Amino acid sequence: MNNQSRRDFIKTSVVAAAATASWSSTAARKPNLLFIWTDEQRPDTMAVYGNPNIHAPNLNKLAKESVVFQRAYCTQPVCTPSRSSIMTGLWPHTNGCVKNNIPLKEETPCLPELLADPDYRTAYMGKWHLGDEIFPQHGFQEWVGMEDGYSKYYRSDRDQNARSAYHHFLIDHGYEPDTSSGKFSRGFAARRPLEHCKPKFLESQARDFIRRNRNDPFILHVNFLEPHMPFFGPLDEEHTPEEVTLPKNLEDPLEDNEPLRYRLMRQHFAQEGWHENPLKTEEDWRDLIRKYWGLVTQVDLSVGGILEELEKQGLADDTIVVYTSDHGDMMGAHRLLTKTVMYEESSRIPWLIRVPGKKHHLIEQPVSQIDMVPTLLDLMGAKELSEGLPGQSLAPLMAGEDVAEDHVFIEWNATGSERRVPDSFRDATEAERIAAFDASIRTVVSPDGWKLCLSTAGDKSQLFNLGEDPFETANLFDSGNHQSTIDRLSKRIHEWQKKVGDTVEV
Repeated sequence: MNNQSRRDFIKTSVVAAAATASWSSTAARKPNLLFIWTDEQRPDTMAVYGNPNIHAPNLNKLAKESVVFQRAYCTQPVCTPSRSSIMTGLWPHTNGCVKNNIPLKEETPCLPELLADPDYRTAYMGKWHLGDEIFPQHGFQEWVGMEDGYSKYYRSDRDQNARSAYHHFLIDHGYEPDTSSGKFSRGFAARRPLEHCKPKFLESQARDFIRRNRNDPFILHVNFLEPHMPFFGPLDEEHTPEEVTLPKNLEDPLEDNEPLRYRLMRQHFAQEGWHENPLKTEEDWRDLIRKYWGLVTQVDLSVGGILEELEKQGLADDTIVVYTSDHGDMMGAHRLLTKTVMYEESSRIPWLIRVPGKKHHLIEQPVSQIDMVPTLLDLMGAKELSEGLPGQSLAPLMAGEDVAEDHVFIEWNATGSERRVPDSFRDATEAERIAAFDASIRTVVSPDGWKLCLSTAGDKSQLFNLGEDPFETANLFDSGNHQSTIDRLSKRIHEWQKKVGDTVEV
């Protein structure tokens, strides 16, 4: 046996033994992992996070059975970078996925590869957005692709003409592609009847996987696109405009001490709206928000179906259930839309973990999704496999104990490709506007409620006292009254950067 094979054999044996030992007190088999996540879902789309108005009974029930992280943050508030951390336990600047549509390196392991336990059946279903979208990879034996719009980013050895499982599902139901490329657009899919939309499709695929693998331990990731744009679906009328509570910071003017990029984005949305949605009046925002809520309800229905299948197969007591999202959405806060900014609505995410034998409770300490992989490895009895990862297991925190790191760090790696620079914005030169979109940010959130966002040259930094100003309407960075706090938190950022090999100068 060569050295590599011997290491793999020992690793597999240790994992299998550890997992069995860890789980023996609560179940006769190794724990299943059901990992459900969405795209662009704010925390306050559930009652446990303060919004009882959205019709989401299944999510609300799951929250009442789970450990709930009340102040959870993504690693970078945009799809690919955030997903790369969720799947690998590495920072975007470390794994290389610093902006959208950068493929995750084939040699960078995801959770199933880290666990490397041959007893597990593994499947990935839904949006991936980490390269080679519809092809099995990274330790997942089964793959149910859903998004065909990323084919131009496939590696050269992939078949550009291959289509996702969802594409074939629509074909089988008599639909014809609505684009000249022979693909179904997201808008077309979102306008289908409920039973033919993406959430129901994923629900049926997930239920089938659970039924087929009820006698074996499994890892099942189900990633819904919703409530991500195009911000409409079959449940647009599920909520009335009168039910919608507008963001309390909707009319925050974003003074000139706020980042220029944010102010440019705000003017872009005011001028251009979002596709067919104007965003000028309160009524415009209410209409868009209620559609967003309808997408959450659509996901809720399918989450309920998947959890029902767990119960039906007698697996609820054998399964760790995670529910989260890759980032939030501004959805009217500061009159902004989508993500890519450091405000709470963009960078915070819902995070529930239901573990058999653990009671529901709320955790107020800020936490980061960089800790997702170490936490799951720990809960699955393989804590030692997280050695070398930058995050920490939050299992002790879930048990009422302390963890080593109590500050949360967030990064924004400038892309330059998402510039929204209205020609009518005259408060800055073209060079200043471009520099603002080329600025990177490093943020720290402290357990005592302070949030510091340090920008590279080209845009402004921010400081917020979240305890007194939870809606971030007063940037205190240049007030002259909080230099000691700025110094303290800047030191924490720079110490973190040195620890994780981040070379961006802020």
